[in-house]
Amino acid sequence: MSTPQESAVLKTIYQALRTLNEERAADQQITIGLDTCLFGEGSALDSLSLVSVIVDLETAVSDEFGKPVSLTDDKAMSRDPVPFTNVAALKSYIVELLA
Repeated sequence: MSTPQESAVLKTIYQALRTLNEERAADQQITIGLDTCLFGEGSALDSLSLVSVIVDLETAVSDEFGKPVSLTDDKAMSRDPVPFTNVAALKSYIVELLA
């Protein structure tokens, strides 16, 4: 069972991915779910798309929760695995940053 904050973060991530899908051709749509791979082998996103999603998320999370977050700082990039492996990992990382 997820907390209200986890649900709100997940909703924000899904919205950023839906926005990305709106910019893509019908045959390039990504499937959106907890297991959606965002980075690395099997990723649904190229590097430019990932950057776009990250920027959208940083803005949306800051607006939604009133706390600025940086998703690409040294802390994020030194984690193994990085928080961008999939949607579930990204959600967990954002919740951790907001705590």
